Amino acid sequence: MKYVGIDYGLVRTGLAVSDPEGRMAFPLTTFSLRDFPDRKALLAALAARIAEAGAAAVVMGLPLHADGSESETTRQVRNVTKRIRRRVALPVYFMPELLSSAEALRDIRQAGVRADKRRAVLDQQAAVRILASFLSLPPDMRRLA
Repeated sequence: MKYVGIDYGLVRTGLAVSDPEGRMAFPLTTFSLRDFPDRKALLAALAARIAEAGAAAVVMGLPLHADGSESETTRQVRNVTKRIRRRVALPVYFMPELLSSAEALRDIRQAGVRADKRRAVLDQQAAVRILASFLSLPPDMRRLA
């Protein structure tokens, strides 16, 4: 089964896609809110990209505090997830995330990506980490949104 992973952010949103068997995650694209007139247009573009990717399900990164508690950002991701679910008729899963962006930055630094190019791929790499973590879970541990 093919998945699209999303690292939602208030400024940029990174997407990753799995292989058709749902074993590995790859960077897909980054959407920047400044490229859209409003969030509604961004959500429409996300839905279109999910459909283009041929995904059978979506995995949303759910930012939590280290103790597992929720933050304002967590509530915003839950709200965006509800809006995405209205636009795509696919199962949507949550994958708790902690430090995915920090780990993604370390990954792209180690890969030798120049500093001026990092911002363009950081959110995609965070989405890759979220999706890869999800794919490594046994199916009975995956939580629907």
